[in-house]
Amino acid sequence: MEEELKCPVCGSLFREPIILPCSHNVCLPCARTIAVQTPESEQHLPPLLHSRGPAPPAAGPGAGPGAGPGAGPGAAAGSAACLDSESAAGGGGGDHADKLSLHSETDSGYGSYTPSLKSPNGVRVLPLVPAPPGAAAAPRGAGPASSSLTCPQCHRSASLDQRGLRGFQRNRLLEAIVQRYQQGRAAAAAAAKCQLCDRSPPEPAAVLCEQCEVLYCAACQLRCHPARGPFAKHRLAPPPAHPGAPGGGGDGGGGKGAGGGRKLPTCAEHDLENYSMYCVSCRSPVCYQCLEEGKHNKHDVKALGAMWKQHKAQLSQALNGVSDKAKEAKEFLVQLKNLLQQIQENGLDYEACLVAQCDALVDALTRQKAKLLTKVTKEREHKLKVVWDQINHCTLKLRQSTGLMEYCLEVIKENDPSGFLQISDALIKRVQVSQEQWVKGALEPKVSAEFDLTLDSEPLLQSIHQLDFIQMKLPPVPLLQLEKCCTRNNSVTLAWRMPPLSHNPVEGYILELDDGDGGQFREVYVGKETLCTIDGLHFNSTYNARVKAFNSSGVGPYSKTVILQTSDVAWFTFDPSSAHRDIVLSNDNQTATCNSYDDRVVLGTAAFSKGVHYWELHVDRYDNHPDPAFGIARINVVKDMMLGKDDKAWAMYVDNNRSWFMHCNSHTNRTEGGVSKGATVGVLLDLNKHNLTFYINGQQQGPPAFENIEGVFMPALSLNRNVQVTLHTGLEVPQSVKQPKLPNN
Repeated sequence: MEEELKCPVCGSLFREPIILPCSHNVCLPCARTIAVQTPESEQHLPPLLHSRGPAPPAAGPGAGPGAGPGAGPGAAAGSAACLDSESAAGGGGGDHADKLSLHSETDSGYGSYTPSLKSPNGVRVLPLVPAPPGAAAAPRGAGPASSSLTCPQCHRSASLDQRGLRGFQRNRLLEAIVQRYQQGRAAAAAAAKCQLCDRSPPEPAAVLCEQCEVLYCAACQLRCHPARGPFAKHRLAPPPAHPGAPGGGGDGGGGKGAGGGRKLPTCAEHDLENYSMYCVSCRSPVCYQCLEEGKHNKHDVKALGAMWKQHKAQLSQALNGVSDKAKEAKEFLVQLKNLLQQIQENGLDYEACLVAQCDALVDALTRQKAKLLTKVTKEREHKLKVVWDQINHCTLKLRQSTGLMEYCLEVIKENDPSGFLQISDALIKRVQVSQEQWVKGALEPKVSAEFDLTLDSEPLLQSIHQLDFIQMKLPPVPLLQLEKCCTRNNSVTLAWRMPPLSHNPVEGYILELDDGDGGQFREVYVGKETLCTIDGLHFNSTYNARVKAFNSSGVGPYSKTVILQTSDVAWFTFDPSSAHRDIVLSNDNQTATCNSYDDRVVLGTAAFSKGVHYWELHVDRYDNHPDPAFGIARINVVKDMMLGKDDKAWAMYVDNNRSWFMHCNSHTNRTEGGVSKGATVGVLLDLNKHNLTFYINGQQQGPPAFENIEGVFMPALSLNRNVQVTLHTGLEVPQSVKQPKLPNN
């Protein structure tokens, strides 16, 4: 609460607070400091305005007989100093000095201003400074000047009238609260003890360091908290009021109660009158004399007690709202503190997980290194064994060949022909066999010195360099918005959204729907939209739908499954988008006619592939006995000839006497009974039995027209300009064939 009791200019507790028109408060001494007087012309400021009553005597020995209003800067300065001293001392002329203090200060030589300064709490103010020496005194006929006061909080400017600062009301309630607070703080300060004293008991605390949050006595503060070094920027404040201290945060007994010994406030204009009424227009209390003087004739004036109770009730109600918000803020702070703990715990968990994963990678790499080293060792030993075997074999052969060569040379040296011929044949064969041992490739190494093992570590090295946390997680479960999900005819609309506080990005959604008969789900939509309508479903069927989100990390989990029921009967109109251009639709696309004498086809907006469906067409106009055709068709039926002449339509065409069934331009089942103006033609499509039946005026027209029909069909009609037909849908299926009515005798 202490911040509410500090002046925004000086940063100290309020002293004689006044209420500005903007409802903010400021100390009266500070108001004198920030008040500004602006001339309305280029002339100097007017002379000192005198107070009510006799003029003060001339000040100073140099004042002559003419010393008085406008006698010179010296007299004005003396008067200003007198008034300021009186107001500061709180003497009997203090209120009168408040009224004229602004003018006295400005007339006593204060005419120019310094750049804006800052008060202890950071609010910009404009203090008055003395004018340069030699400034000329204001002439007697100078023009008027306007005085204003700028609020240091909202910076709104308020003009002062001839009463000066006295025109602002004193905030006596705030003044009383400040007085109680000071008394309570003094009592608490007396009870507060130093927290660093080694004496028993500790000395009373003299200051509180707001940064250290430690209470110091004077001696400990000089010893442990000097005003230098890092402590130079610390703010020392008086010891705070503890909750149990009188006046320390409540309405304790530190001050006088509202109904106790406090003097009731009197009217600022009439010192002998107490406030008894409240002017709603001026937002200020008034007395009876103010009302009698007519200052508030046209204003809304109410009883002071009633307005007091009303405003207290409003303040209490507003406080309840603030209390609720404060409670939410406290809960939010608890949530944030829990979040801090969770962040700490999750951070430790992630660190441990990271260390474990990296250690596992290092272990796996070490094991793989050992395996690779084993392979290299085996390959080296194999190559060495092969080479040593080849060396031993070649050495043996070379030794044998060398011995044979030496023996043969010795034989050749002998001169005994008969002895030579005895062994020459065998010796020649041995030499030839020895030569054949050195075949091609025998003198080539069986293995190379190069190893065929190749280790490509570049991909793994790149993977290690790119090893990082996956910042993007799988998207959460989407929430189906059931209030926006609906069905219409054989189409369903689904809407969904992501849960609140979901920060994982979503690139798209996948909507899945079953077949309406409990079968498997299939994808019916993939995209970024959160609203999707699926058309062309079966009537009177139950569908299950679910949705999931995906991003670059993968596909998230499915949402809850929503069950959707399509309509039992079909509601549809004629389709203008697929109709022939000569077809004219009206009555919200329920009435059709044609601009051509030739037959033109128009389809309905519904498509049927399952169930039983019935609709009727009312003949509004029937001229010159045309042959309109009623039935069903595929979406790609020919639109510029009678319905049923191609293989894409099944129809009954009828005139005023009889009807025929037609498909692929084949006419069958001629039946008596036609149509006229006001007639009604009914079409019954039973896809459970795969047949089509027609009715005229409620009576079945002939046998079932077509059987064994399968696929997707749309209601269809062909007509020319002599016929106008209105479509009626959403009808119940006729249970039995009505008998024709007998004529009245």
